[in-house]
Amino acid sequence: MARRPPLVADPELVTSGWLTEVLQHAGAIGADAKVTSFVASSIGTGQVGANVRFALTYDGTDSDGPASVVCKFASRDPDSAAAGVSTLTYETEVAFYRDLADTVDVSRPHCYFAEVEQGTANVVVVMEDLAPAEQGDQIAGCTVEQAVLVVEEAARLHGPRWGDPTLQQLAWLDGSRTSEGVAMMLGAIWDAFVERYRATLDPVTLEAGPQLIALMPVIRSKAPSAPTPVHSDYRLDNMLFGTSDGVRPLTVVDWQTVRLGLGPGDVAYFLGNAFEPALRRSCERDLVARYHRSLIDDYAVDDYPLDECWDDYVRSSYNSLIMAIFASMMVGRTERGDAMFMAMANRSAQMAADLDAPSVVSSS
Repeated sequence: MARRPPLVADPELVTSGWLTEVLQHAGAIGADAKVTSFVASSIGTGQVGANVRFALTYDGTDSDGPASVVCKFASRDPDSAAAGVSTLTYETEVAFYRDLADTVDVSRPHCYFAEVEQGTANVVVVMEDLAPAEQGDQIAGCTVEQAVLVVEEAARLHGPRWGDPTLQQLAWLDGSRTSEGVAMMLGAIWDAFVERYRATLDPVTLEAGPQLIALMPVIRSKAPSAPTPVHSDYRLDNMLFGTSDGVRPLTVVDWQTVRLGLGPGDVAYFLGNAFEPALRRSCERDLVARYHRSLIDDYAVDDYPLDECWDDYVRSSYNSLIMAIFASMMVGRTERGDAMFMAMANRSAQMAADLDAPSVVSSS
Protein backbone atom coordinates (compact mmCIF):
# COMPACT_ATOMS: atom_id res chain seq x y z
CA MET A 1 0.00 0.00 0.00
CA ALA A 2 1.26 3.47 -0.87
CA ARG A 3 2.54 5.57 1.99
CA ARG A 4 -0.12 7.75 3.57
CA PRO A 5 0.44 11.48 2.97
CA PRO A 6 1.74 13.47 5.94
CA LEU A 7 -0.47 15.78 7.95
CA VAL A 8 -0.18 19.41 6.83
CA ALA A 9 -2.16 21.49 9.30
CA ASP A 10 -1.19 25.01 8.19
CA PRO A 11 -2.56 26.38 4.90
CA GLU A 12 0.67 28.35 4.46
CA LEU A 13 2.61 25.06 4.33
CA VAL A 14 0.54 23.43 1.59
CA THR A 15 2.65 22.63 -1.48
CA SER A 16 1.93 21.36 -4.97
CA GLY A 17 3.83 18.20 -4.07
CA TRP A 18 1.65 17.52 -1.04
CA LEU A 19 -1.56 18.09 -3.02
CA THR A 20 -0.25 15.70 -5.66
CA GLU A 21 0.45 13.07 -3.01
CA VAL A 22 -3.01 13.46 -1.45
CA LEU A 23 -4.86 13.16 -4.76
CA GLN A 24 -2.77 10.24 -5.94
CA HIS A 25 -3.30 8.41 -2.65
CA ALA A 26 -7.06 8.95 -3.01
CA GLY A 27 -7.04 7.69 -6.59
CA ALA A 28 -8.27 11.04 -7.85
CA ILE A 29 -5.35 11.43 -10.27
CA GLY A 30 -3.00 8.96 -11.90
CA ALA A 31 0.53 8.12 -10.86
CA ASP A 32 1.98 10.24 -13.68
CA ALA A 33 -0.05 13.33 -12.90
CA LYS A 34 1.29 16.23 -10.87
CA VAL A 35 -0.16 19.39 -9.39
CA THR A 36 2.23 22.03 -10.69
CA SER A 37 0.68 25.13 -9.14
CA PHE A 38 -2.38 26.38 -7.28
CA VAL A 39 -4.21 29.52 -6.24
CA ALA A 40 -5.51 29.57 -2.65
CA SER A 41 -8.51 31.57 -1.41
CA SER A 42 -10.41 31.52 1.88
CA ILE A 43 -14.11 30.59 1.78
CA GLY A 44 -16.98 30.07 4.20
CA THR A 45 -17.96 31.55 7.54
CA GLY A 46 -16.92 28.82 9.98
CA GLN A 47 -16.28 29.66 13.62
CA VAL A 48 -14.06 26.68 14.54
CA GLY A 49 -12.69 25.70 11.13
CA ALA A 50 -10.92 27.59 8.34
CA ASN A 51 -11.75 26.55 4.77
CA VAL A 52 -9.38 27.27 1.89
CA ARG A 53 -10.08 26.57 -1.78
CA PHE A 54 -7.11 25.47 -3.86
CA ALA A 55 -7.59 25.95 -7.63
CA LEU A 56 -5.23 23.44 -9.23
CA THR A 57 -3.07 23.31 -12.35
CA TYR A 58 -1.79 19.91 -13.51
CA ASP A 59 0.89 18.42 -15.68
CA GLY A 60 1.24 14.85 -16.89
CA THR A 61 -0.46 12.33 -19.11
CA ASP A 62 -2.95 11.16 -16.47
CA SER A 63 -4.07 14.43 -14.92
CA ASP A 64 -7.85 14.33 -15.22
CA GLY A 65 -8.28 15.39 -11.61
CA PRO A 66 -10.50 17.89 -9.80
CA ALA A 67 -10.10 21.49 -10.90
CA SER A 68 -10.08 22.51 -7.26
CA VAL A 69 -10.30 21.10 -3.75
CA VAL A 70 -11.28 22.55 -0.39
CA CYS A 71 -8.99 21.99 2.58
CA LYS A 72 -10.42 22.47 6.05
CA PHE A 73 -8.00 23.44 8.80
CA ALA A 74 -8.43 24.47 12.42
CA SER A 75 -9.48 28.05 13.00
CA ARG A 76 -6.68 30.59 12.85
CA ASP A 77 -8.19 32.25 15.93
CA PRO A 78 -6.48 30.79 19.04
CA ASP A 79 -9.63 30.85 21.19
CA SER A 80 -11.71 29.12 18.52
CA ALA A 81 -8.99 26.55 17.88
CA ALA A 82 -8.74 25.83 21.61
CA ALA A 83 -12.50 25.31 21.71
CA GLY A 84 -12.22 22.88 18.82
CA VAL A 85 -9.57 20.88 20.67
CA SER A 86 -11.40 20.81 24.01
CA THR A 87 -14.69 19.69 22.47
CA LEU A 88 -12.99 17.08 20.22
CA THR A 89 -14.59 18.61 17.14
CA TYR A 90 -11.50 18.17 14.98
CA GLU A 91 -11.10 14.52 15.95
CA THR A 92 -14.81 13.90 15.43
CA GLU A 93 -14.87 15.19 11.85
CA VAL A 94 -11.94 13.01 10.86
CA ALA A 95 -13.60 10.01 12.52
CA PHE A 96 -16.88 10.70 10.70
CA TYR A 97 -15.24 10.47 7.29
CA ARG A 98 -13.15 7.47 8.38
CA ASP A 99 -15.79 5.34 10.12
CA LEU A 100 -19.31 6.52 9.34
CA ALA A 101 -19.76 8.56 6.18
CA ASP A 102 -19.93 5.59 3.83
CA THR A 103 -22.64 3.88 5.92
CA VAL A 104 -25.24 6.66 5.73
CA ASP A 105 -27.05 8.22 2.76
CA VAL A 106 -26.76 11.89 3.65
CA SER A 107 -25.26 14.09 0.94
CA ARG A 108 -21.83 15.19 2.15
CA PRO A 109 -18.61 16.25 0.43
CA HIS A 110 -16.42 13.51 -0.96
CA CYS A 111 -13.35 13.33 1.27
CA TYR A 112 -9.95 12.73 -0.33
CA PHE A 113 -7.91 12.82 2.88
CA ALA A 114 -8.47 13.47 6.59
CA GLU A 115 -5.92 13.45 9.38
CA VAL A 116 -5.66 14.85 12.91
CA GLU A 117 -3.07 14.80 15.66
CA GLN A 118 -5.00 13.74 18.73
CA GLY A 119 -5.36 16.41 21.41
CA THR A 120 -4.21 19.25 19.16
CA ALA A 121 -5.50 21.65 16.52
CA ASN A 122 -3.28 20.00 13.91
CA VAL A 123 -5.95 18.82 11.48
CA VAL A 124 -6.76 18.83 7.80
CA VAL A 125 -9.68 17.49 5.78
CA VAL A 126 -9.31 17.61 1.97
CA MET A 127 -12.69 17.57 0.24
CA GLU A 128 -14.29 18.03 -3.13
CA ASP A 129 -15.10 21.61 -4.04
CA LEU A 130 -18.89 21.94 -4.30
CA ALA A 131 -18.93 25.28 -6.12
CA PRO A 132 -21.15 26.75 -7.51
CA ALA A 133 -23.40 25.55 -4.67
CA GLU A 134 -24.22 28.40 -2.29
CA GLN A 135 -23.84 28.35 1.49
CA GLY A 136 -26.99 28.86 3.52
CA ASP A 137 -27.24 32.00 5.63
CA GLN A 138 -28.09 31.35 9.25
CA ILE A 139 -29.11 34.93 9.89
CA ALA A 140 -31.25 35.48 6.78
CA GLY A 141 -32.96 32.09 7.09
CA CYS A 142 -34.30 29.98 4.25
CA THR A 143 -37.41 29.22 2.24
CA VAL A 144 -39.90 26.49 3.09
CA GLU A 145 -38.84 24.70 -0.09
CA GLN A 146 -35.24 24.62 1.12
CA ALA A 147 -36.40 23.40 4.53
CA VAL A 148 -38.15 20.44 2.87
CA LEU A 149 -34.79 19.41 1.38
CA VAL A 150 -33.13 19.78 4.77
CA VAL A 151 -35.55 17.67 6.81
CA GLU A 152 -35.63 14.92 4.19
CA GLU A 153 -31.82 14.93 4.12
CA ALA A 154 -31.87 14.51 7.91
CA ALA A 155 -33.76 11.25 7.43
CA ARG A 156 -31.01 10.11 5.05
CA LEU A 157 -28.50 10.63 7.85
CA HIS A 158 -30.59 9.01 10.59
CA GLY A 159 -32.46 6.26 8.80
CA PRO A 160 -29.67 3.91 7.62
CA ARG A 161 -28.29 3.36 11.15
CA TRP A 162 -31.52 3.92 13.11
CA GLY A 163 -31.18 2.02 16.40
CA ASP A 164 -28.14 0.12 15.11
CA PRO A 165 -26.49 -1.49 18.18
CA THR A 166 -23.13 -1.75 16.42
CA LEU A 167 -22.80 2.03 16.63
CA GLN A 168 -21.85 1.51 20.28
CA GLN A 169 -18.54 0.15 19.01
CA LEU A 170 -17.56 3.62 17.77
CA ALA A 171 -16.40 5.14 21.04
CA TRP A 172 -16.01 8.61 19.52
CA LEU A 173 -19.80 8.76 18.97
CA ASP A 174 -20.44 8.68 22.72
CA GLY A 175 -21.48 12.19 23.67
CA SER A 176 -22.29 11.43 27.30
CA ARG A 177 -19.23 13.23 28.68
CA THR A 178 -20.05 16.34 26.66
CA SER A 179 -23.66 16.19 27.80
CA GLU A 180 -22.58 15.88 31.41
CA GLY A 181 -20.23 18.83 31.04
CA VAL A 182 -22.98 20.95 29.48
CA ALA A 183 -25.32 20.17 32.37
CA MET A 184 -22.69 20.99 34.98
CA MET A 185 -21.59 24.27 33.39
CA LEU A 186 -24.88 25.57 32.03
CA GLY A 187 -25.75 27.79 35.00
CA ALA A 188 -22.40 29.58 35.07
CA ILE A 189 -22.21 29.91 31.28
CA TRP A 190 -25.77 31.23 31.14
CA ASP A 191 -24.97 34.02 33.60
CA ALA A 192 -21.94 35.08 31.56
CA PHE A 193 -23.92 34.80 28.33
CA VAL A 194 -26.65 37.10 29.66
CA GLU A 195 -24.11 39.59 30.97
CA ARG A 196 -22.52 39.82 27.53
CA TYR A 197 -25.61 39.76 25.32
CA ARG A 198 -28.53 41.04 27.44
CA ALA A 199 -29.21 44.00 25.15
CA THR A 200 -29.85 41.70 22.17
CA LEU A 201 -31.72 38.90 23.95
CA ASP A 202 -35.51 38.78 23.65
CA PRO A 203 -37.59 38.57 26.85
CA VAL A 204 -38.64 35.03 25.91
CA THR A 205 -34.97 34.04 25.75
CA LEU A 206 -34.23 35.51 29.16
CA GLU A 207 -37.10 33.39 30.49
CA ALA A 208 -36.00 30.27 28.63
CA GLY A 209 -32.52 30.11 30.17
CA PRO A 210 -33.61 29.43 33.76
CA GLN A 211 -36.27 27.02 32.48
CA LEU A 212 -33.62 25.09 30.59
CA ILE A 213 -31.30 24.94 33.59
CA ALA A 214 -34.11 23.51 35.72
CA LEU A 215 -35.05 20.96 33.06
CA MET A 216 -31.55 19.68 32.26
CA PRO A 217 -31.71 16.70 34.67
CA VAL A 218 -34.94 15.52 33.02
CA ILE A 219 -33.62 16.13 29.50
CA ARG A 220 -30.47 14.13 30.23
CA SER A 221 -32.38 11.29 31.87
CA LYS A 222 -34.38 10.43 28.73
CA ALA A 223 -32.31 8.17 26.51
CA PRO A 224 -33.33 7.84 22.84
CA SER A 225 -35.36 4.71 22.18
CA ALA A 226 -33.40 4.25 18.94
CA PRO A 227 -30.06 6.11 19.02
CA THR A 228 -28.77 7.16 15.64
CA PRO A 229 -25.94 9.36 14.35
CA VAL A 230 -26.97 13.01 14.60
CA HIS A 231 -25.16 16.01 13.16
CA SER A 232 -25.82 18.17 16.26
CA ASP A 233 -25.06 21.44 14.43
CA TYR A 234 -27.63 21.03 11.68
CA ARG A 235 -28.09 24.62 10.55
CA LEU A 236 -28.01 26.70 7.42
CA ASP A 237 -24.39 27.82 7.64
CA ASN A 238 -23.47 24.13 7.42
CA MET A 239 -25.46 23.52 4.23
CA LEU A 240 -24.70 24.13 0.56
CA PHE A 241 -27.63 24.51 -1.82
CA GLY A 242 -27.44 23.74 -5.53
CA THR A 243 -28.37 26.65 -7.76
CA SER A 244 -28.12 25.05 -11.20
CA ASP A 245 -28.64 21.79 -13.06
CA GLY A 246 -26.05 19.15 -12.31
CA VAL A 247 -25.35 20.46 -8.81
CA ARG A 248 -26.65 18.49 -5.83
CA PRO A 249 -29.73 20.22 -4.38
CA LEU A 250 -28.28 20.05 -0.86
CA THR A 251 -24.98 19.01 0.67
CA VAL A 252 -24.38 18.97 4.43
CA VAL A 253 -20.93 19.97 5.69
CA ASP A 254 -19.07 20.50 9.00
CA TRP A 255 -19.22 17.04 10.55
CA GLN A 256 -17.45 18.15 13.71
CA THR A 257 -20.20 17.47 16.23
CA VAL A 258 -21.57 14.06 15.21
CA ARG A 259 -22.69 11.86 18.09
CA LEU A 260 -25.29 9.27 18.97
CA GLY A 261 -28.57 10.93 19.76
CA LEU A 262 -32.21 11.53 19.02
CA GLY A 263 -32.96 11.88 15.31
CA PRO A 264 -35.65 14.58 15.57
CA GLY A 265 -33.16 16.59 17.62
CA ASP A 266 -31.45 17.61 14.37
CA VAL A 267 -34.80 18.64 12.90
CA ALA A 268 -35.64 20.73 15.98
CA TYR A 269 -32.19 22.28 15.95
CA PHE A 270 -32.63 23.30 12.32
CA LEU A 271 -36.21 24.57 12.52
CA GLY A 272 -35.49 26.35 15.78
CA ASN A 273 -33.21 28.81 14.05
CA ALA A 274 -33.83 28.66 10.29
CA PHE A 275 -37.04 30.75 10.33
CA GLU A 276 -38.56 33.73 12.01
CA PRO A 277 -41.28 32.44 14.38
CA ALA A 278 -44.33 33.19 12.24
CA LEU A 279 -43.01 31.28 9.26
CA ARG A 280 -41.89 28.36 11.42
CA ARG A 281 -45.32 28.08 13.03
CA SER A 282 -46.94 27.87 9.59
CA CYS A 283 -44.94 24.88 8.37
CA GLU A 284 -43.24 22.97 11.19
CA ARG A 285 -45.84 20.23 11.65
CA ASP A 286 -45.76 19.48 7.95
CA LEU A 287 -41.96 19.47 7.93
CA VAL A 288 -41.73 17.09 10.89
CA ALA A 289 -44.28 14.84 9.17
CA ARG A 290 -42.15 14.85 6.00
CA TYR A 291 -39.11 13.81 8.03
CA HIS A 292 -41.11 11.03 9.70
CA ARG A 293 -42.52 9.85 6.38
CA SER A 294 -39.00 9.61 4.93
CA LEU A 295 -37.92 7.41 7.85
CA ILE A 296 -40.85 5.07 7.26
CA ASP A 297 -40.89 4.96 3.47
CA ASP A 298 -37.15 4.87 2.82
CA TYR A 299 -35.78 3.07 5.89
CA ALA A 300 -38.65 0.96 7.21
CA VAL A 301 -38.64 2.64 10.62
CA ASP A 302 -42.07 1.20 11.33
CA ASP A 303 -42.03 1.16 15.14
CA TYR A 304 -41.87 4.93 15.56
CA PRO A 305 -45.30 6.62 15.44
CA LEU A 306 -45.64 10.20 14.26
CA ASP A 307 -46.90 11.28 17.69
CA GLU A 308 -43.71 9.98 19.30
CA CYS A 309 -41.61 11.71 16.65
CA TRP A 310 -43.42 14.97 17.33
CA ASP A 311 -42.92 14.66 21.10
CA ASP A 312 -39.20 13.98 20.56
CA TYR A 313 -39.06 17.06 18.36
CA VAL A 314 -40.67 19.21 21.05
CA ARG A 315 -38.36 17.79 23.73
CA SER A 316 -35.46 18.94 21.57
CA SER A 317 -36.72 22.53 21.33
CA TYR A 318 -33.83 23.91 23.37
CA ASN A 319 -31.07 22.40 21.22
CA SER A 320 -30.22 25.57 19.31
CA LEU A 321 -30.36 27.66 22.47
CA ILE A 322 -27.86 25.36 24.18
CA MET A 323 -25.47 25.62 21.23
CA ALA A 324 -25.83 29.39 21.08
CA ILE A 325 -25.07 29.77 24.79
CA PHE A 326 -21.96 27.61 24.80
CA ALA A 327 -20.49 28.27 21.36
CA SER A 328 -20.81 32.04 21.63
CA MET A 329 -18.83 32.01 24.87
CA MET A 330 -16.12 29.62 23.65
CA VAL A 331 -15.12 30.80 20.18
CA GLY A 332 -13.53 34.07 19.16
CA ARG A 333 -16.05 36.88 18.77
CA THR A 334 -16.96 38.35 15.40
CA GLU A 335 -19.75 40.71 14.40
CA ARG A 336 -21.37 38.07 12.22
CA GLY A 337 -20.87 35.41 14.86
CA ASP A 338 -22.69 37.48 17.46
CA ALA A 339 -25.60 38.13 15.08
CA MET A 340 -25.81 34.43 14.24
CA PHE A 341 -25.78 33.30 17.87
CA MET A 342 -28.46 35.82 18.79
CA ALA A 343 -30.67 34.60 15.94
CA MET A 344 -30.20 31.02 17.14
CA ALA A 345 -30.91 31.85 20.77
CA ASN A 346 -33.94 34.07 20.26
CA ARG A 347 -35.63 31.96 17.58
CA SER A 348 -35.17 28.68 19.44
CA ALA A 349 -36.32 30.14 22.75
CA GLN A 350 -39.48 31.32 21.01
CA MET A 351 -39.99 27.85 19.53
CA ALA A 352 -39.71 26.24 22.98
CA ALA A 353 -42.28 28.69 24.32
CA ASP A 354 -44.65 28.18 21.37
CA LEU A 355 -44.55 24.39 21.81
CA ASP A 356 -44.79 24.51 25.61
CA ALA A 357 -41.58 22.51 25.79
CA PRO A 358 -41.29 22.69 29.60
CA SER A 359 -44.56 20.79 30.02
CA VAL A 360 -43.65 18.15 27.42
CA VAL A 361 -40.15 17.67 28.86
CA SER A 362 -41.46 17.45 32.42
CA SER A 363 -44.04 14.83 31.47
CA SER A 364 -41.54 12.55 29.73
